[in-house]
Amino acid sequence: MIVQTINLTKRYGKLVALDNLELKIEDGECFGYIGPNGAGKTTTIKILATLLQPTWGEARVCDKVIGYQSREIRPLIGYVPDFFGAYEDMVVQEYLEFFASAYNITGKQRNQVVGDVLELTDLVYKRDALVDSLSRGMKQRLSIARVLLHDPRVLLLDEPASGLDPRARVEIRELLKELRNMGKTIIISSHILHELAELCTTVGIIEQGKLLYHGTIEDIVQRVKMATRLSIRVVEQADLAALLLQRTPGVKQVDSQDGHLVVEMDSATHDFTSIARTLIDNNFKIHEIKEEEVNLETAFMRLTKGIVQ
Repeated sequence: MIVQTINLTKRYGKLVALDNLELKIEDGECFGYIGPNGAGKTTTIKILATLLQPTWGEARVCDKVIGYQSREIRPLIGYVPDFFGAYEDMVVQEYLEFFASAYNITGKQRNQVVGDVLELTDLVYKRDALVDSLSRGMKQRLSIARVLLHDPRVLLLDEPASGLDPRARVEIRELLKELRNMGKTIIISSHILHELAELCTTVGIIEQGKLLYHGTIEDIVQRVKMATRLSIRVVEQADLAALLLQRTPGVKQVDSQDGHLVVEMDSATHDFTSIARTLIDNNFKIHEIKEEEVNLETAFMRLTKGIVQ
């Protein structure tokens, strides 16, 4: 187990930011950490980055305990916050050499390492550019380049795609895929759920400091998909159609809004032809009928309540 938390709790006065959090992340996993604003994602990442102390409970990185062995943990992790730091008056090469020297990387090794991370993050052509002149997307790639200098085992990324344009988000996602393929363990918080679904092997959903789910994306989709939902649009008289379907065998619940019906079927019902037949036999004109797609985004919406602290 490369990252583990046991009853991890963080309080700020009466506010409980983390409530007995239990996480287990294996070596080489890409773990997507999702939840509403204020759910506790950044607090968790800052504790794992040794920047915050838990109120109680325990957090381990590479089997070393945060708080007791933080000095030994720091060389093993790379932390990218959701904002870019200072040093904007440096050029890119100087910026990376400065941090390499902080990791005691010197001489020819430093030149080699800086060159390698510039190439990996596709910033070679910007090595002589002022950091302050970079776009937000390039600054995010530079932040990732910085934390790769000492070749950490664990990457902690807090909203790395926040505020980026679509092209920059794709570039960051492809870079993270490359790092995942290199065997890095990645913990990434994000609100862009469809991109996490492409990138991550496991996800955790947190709300009000409590972990609601931890596992694979396939498992969470199956859990939410226990009851099938149909999306139906009728040409007119949607409210009457809703009342009719509510009395149809196999239908658990019907919601109607502006001509759009969401029909939740009983979990034992797998044949939906009776729905269309019932509507047609009662002279309703069907504009559209389809099974509602279940993905990470719909799973998140159904498992959380949107409550913030």
